[in-house]
Amino acid sequence: MSVMALARSGPVRSEAARLAILEAAAALFAEHGYDHLTIEGIARRAGVGKQTIYRWWSSKGDVIAEAILEGRLLDRQRQPPDTGDARADLASWLAELFALRASTAGEGLLRSFVAAAAESAEIGQRLRAEILAAPLMERLAQAMGGVTGPRLEAAADALLGAVILRALSREHFTDDDTRTLVDTVVGAAPPR
Repeated sequence: MSVMALARSGPVRSEAARLAILEAAAALFAEHGYDHLTIEGIARRAGVGKQTIYRWWSSKGDVIAEAILEGRLLDRQRQPPDTGDARADLASWLAELFALRASTAGEGLLRSFVAAAAESAEIGQRLRAEILAAPLMERLAQAMGGVTGPRLEAAADALLGAVILRALSREHFTDDDTRTLVDTVVGAAPPR
C-alpha cells in the first residue's frame, strides 16, 4: 500500500505545483497587472522555486497564456453569449472584448497573448484554437447563414484580427463600430 502511495506522489506533487503556479500567476496578474508580474513573484506566491516554473514555461507570457487556456483568466470573455440572435451575440462579444482591452488588465492580457505567441508557435496555435472554439464558430456560422469551412475560418480570423489591430493601436471602439464590423465580416444584415 505504501509503495502505491509513493509511486503516485511524484506526479501528484508536480501537478499540484503546476496548478499552484497557474493560480498564483492569475492572482498576481489580477492584483498588479502584467507589467508588475514576475517569475520570482509567481514562484514565491506558489511556494515553488523559479526553476520549477522554468521547467514548464519559458516566460511570464507563457504562464499567463496557460492560465488563460485553462480558464483561470478571461474565461467569461472567451466565447460569445447565445441569446438566439447570432449577430447581436457577436457584436456584444466584441464590445466586451474591446471594453476589456481598454482596461489595465486587458492591456496586460493582450501583451501576454502577443509575447507568448511570439516566443512559441505552439502557444500561439493553442491560443488561436482555444479562441476559435465551437461556441464562437457556431455563432459565426449562424450569422453567416450556415457557412462552414475555409470561409468561416477566414471570417473568424477577420473578427479577431480587428480586435488585435485595434488593441495594438489602442483605438476606441464604439457599439456602432462592433455592429459595422460584424456586418462587414458576415455580410450586411437582412432588412427588417
